Amino acid sequence: NYGDDPNKMVLFHCSNLPKSFFKDTKMTIHPIISDLKGDDQSFGAIQGRIKSKPCTLLRIETDDVFGEIKALLVEGNYTDDLLETFGGYGVIEIPNLQDILKTLCKEGFAHHVAASLEKVGDSVFEALSNYLGWNIIYPK
Repeated sequence: NYGDDPNKMVLFHCSNLPKSFFKDTKMTIHPIISDLKGDDQSFGAIQGRIKSKPCTLLRIETDDVFGEIKALLVEGNYTDDLLETFGGYGVIEIPNLQDILKTLCKEGFAHHVAASLEKVGDSVFEALSNYLGWNIIYPK
């Protein structure tokens, strides 16, 4: 979480986000891979602060026990809250975040997500659930 706000959390990655996500960027050595492979083998990570914008996050998983594809889809807003770290990073505000985090853990979703800088949850939900028949968890 971020500070004492139960609806805010830090989103962060060493960073493979596109340059368009960021306020300012710089190309850096990947801070984790460089420990294993060396600096000359790990250049190319984009570092910077994610823009303050609306967003949609999506995690898709295969449920091998039940033989289905499932997804967790949420919308929120990247904020301008103070944060200094490495990689691609930002603070995100999501309504009912604590319930969503419980669902994430209970349903066994991994921590990496697809992200956009637009609220497109309704369209994504329609496409994945109606046309593909996937089980989509989409709290509003």
